[in-house]
Amino acid sequence: LEVALADGSRATLSSDSRLEVRMDRGERLVSITRGEAFFEVAHDARRPFVVEADGHRAVAVGTRYAVRRDADTLRVVVTEGRVRLESAPEPDGTARPVALLPAGSVATAGRNGVLMRSLPPDEVRRYTDWREGFLAFDDVSLAQAAGEFNRFNARRLELADPALAELRIGGNFRWANLDGFVGLLEQGFPVRAERHPDRIVLYAR
Repeated sequence: LEVALADGSRATLSSDSRLEVRMDRGERLVSITRGEAFFEVAHDARRPFVVEADGHRAVAVGTRYAVRRDADTLRVVVTEGRVRLESAPEPDGTARPVALLPAGSVATAGRNGVLMRSLPPDEVRRYTDWREGFLAFDDVSLAQAAGEFNRFNARRLELADPALAELRIGGNFRWANLDGFVGLLEQGFPVRAERHPDRIVLYAR
């Protein structure tokens, strides 16, 4: 879902995502209440563009970046320009350091601070492939992969056997083609699938 904002910026929302937008003369503020969004920010040096979630603020003037909110972390992926990542003070009032993220950065912010990585452009783009209909997995658990498919599909992917959760998955997959993904799992792993209209249940073979 692509949304045009009042300032000329554009936001592309991932599945099951929600934003709240407030524009005033001093600041352009977007709150992510759940999910993930990719932003193409219109240049306005007088009004910073701020995306906030869970006590963190990703601040840009003119750039392209994605922000994803999970249960206890925030992920910022910068594809163009620079983003300033600010975090709420510690409970005792101590200020937390500010991270400056150049293009090619993937930063994860949580209660214990900010972890930042610099990646080649092709790898960074994989983090935003969902905009083109793809999910990119790089050695993730099957439980994580199932969670990603379930964000985009009404038909659920369920793991009946806890041992399956730790299988490692890699590759690019169309999020709309859940049957194709499950078929590949059956070919390459000791997995058996039961297909129902509202869900696909995976069992260990």
